[in-house]
Amino acid sequence: MRKWILTWILPSLLYRSCFHITCLVGTISLACNDMTPEQMATNVNCSSPERHTRSYDYMEGGDIRVRRLFCRTQWYLRIDKRGKVKGTQEMKNNYNIMEIRTVAVGIVAIKGVESEYYLAMNKEGKLYAKKECNEDCSFKELILENHYNTYASAKWTHSGGEMFVALNQKGVPVRGKKTKKEQKTAHFLPMAIT
Repeated sequence: MRKWILTWILPSLLYRSCFHITCLVGTISLACNDMTPEQMATNVNCSSPERHTRSYDYMEGGDIRVRRLFCRTQWYLRIDKRGKVKGTQEMKNNYNIMEIRTVAVGIVAIKGVESEYYLAMNKEGKLYAKKECNEDCSFKELILENHYNTYASAKWTHSGGEMFVALNQKGVPVRGKKTKKEQKTAHFLPMAIT
């Protein structure tokens, strides 16, 4: 009895899977018929440089996130009404609410919502605030594997190395010349406003 069941079920399972594969191939061929020969060649050619590119047009100068930037040293980045940049441990402080605006792919400008000052870094790596946004206010945003972000000056470097936004254990900004991507003083968690 068992032999009969196995020989009866096995062919029907194989025919079903063949039917699904045939349907899938038919769907793909129908989709390919709508393509021009150039599009089909690009689609088939795995070595084509266009194959793995993505469109980041949505990030060009318009993506705005309102967040609190919480440093791994347990301080929130803050820009006060006089334009002083430092850390605060008060979560509900309005001066630690930042507008992170994408200005180019991977480049952001960080603005204090309450103070209306932009975060900036000069060529010595000192953090300061500016009312008008310029090249000093552009930072390369990098998402790390530990889910924290780093913000490195897009304009300035020191001895070929990047200079990062960082807050030390006392909430005082660290000069960019003394920072590295691996340091927890340069790791920030963008926290949604609740």
